[in-house]
Amino acid sequence: EEAHSVVPFVSANRAAYPALVMCVDTWRASVADAACEAGADLINDAWAGHDPELSAVAGAHGVGYLCAHTGGHPPRTDPHRVRYDDVVAETLADLNRQVDAALAAGVREDGLLIDAGQDFGKNTYHSLQITGQMSALVETGWPVLLAVSNKKFIAETLGLDGRKSDRIIGTLAITAIAAWEGVRMVRAHDVAQTRQVLDMVAGLRTGIPALARRALA
Repeated sequence: EEAHSVVPFVSANRAAYPALVMCVDTWRASVADAACEAGADLINDAWAGHDPELSAVAGAHGVGYLCAHTGGHPPRTDPHRVRYDDVVAETLADLNRQVDAALAAGVREDGLLIDAGQDFGKNTYHSLQITGQMSALVETGWPVLLAVSNKKFIAETLGLDGRKSDRIIGTLAITAIAAWEGVRMVRAHDVAQTRQVLDMVAGLRTGIPALARRALA
């Protein structure tokens, strides 16, 4: 059923947009294999190696592979009374383990990304701790994906009970800080606003604006 939903979508978009980079989120090696045959460029293993063959599929197809920390606490998205001695250290250790396994399975070195997995196998305290230490992930040397858009820990941190769209300000605040710290990729629901935040951070980093007319004419 998953393959029947995903593969035709990937195939149609590959035909319509040959240069588009497409990522498929799955934990099943069979689905990943079919998606790669259809033209997927990146496999997002959001279940942290639940299917040990998944990374081998990425290696065989020469596509990118995303390692995410999910904590190993079922259910992944709503775990009960999760405990870590040091969530940052344990997240880093698990991601390094996944990276080593992916490399051993043939995933190319320049195709690897890592994701802290906020809200996955973590309560809000944990997600805040790891988000406040994104620089620790950056320091591993692997490209880091920030995937916090509209997540529950943002709502709880800000005391919000309403719509997911109310979480955009918190999302953008995290995005700005993480981009400044060196995160390489951002998963976003609000693309235009996120792009402005990233462009602003880039402007601050480089000192180069998109336009420069004021007081120059």
